[in-house]
Amino acid sequence: MIASLALILLAQLVGEAIARGAHVPIPGPVIGMGLMFGFLLLRDSTRFGLPRFLPKPLTDGTLENTARGLLMNLSLMFVPAGVGVVGRLDLLRAQGVKLAIVLVVSTALSLLVTVLVFRAVAAWVERPGHDGEP
Repeated sequence: MIASLALILLAQLVGEAIARGAHVPIPGPVIGMGLMFGFLLLRDSTRFGLPRFLPKPLTDGTLENTARGLLMNLSLMFVPAGVGVVGRLDLLRAQGVKLAIVLVVSTALSLLVTVLVFRAVAAWVERPGHDGEP
């Protein structure tokens, strides 16, 4: 479990370093998630034979179990954010309407983009002569 947790945190750290070092407008944890995805693709690829060089906790399902455990307790990560909001109720009172508008508009735009991407991918996959694999 230690090796799995270390790999997850390392991916986030490297993603943060890339985001800050390259001054890209993508959050570090998002880059780290992409790095972790790439690692999992390489690990599970039979072409490279990577599992024989990795420690057992990274290949025997411990990594997945560690990630599941973190996700089951994800709600605890919102406690500090909630305390921060309560600590700044004066700002919330002064800017509450603007914040509500931004939240509604950004949520609507996110849903719209998700639908458009889903429809584009569905149309691409259903093309005649396409074998169904991206």
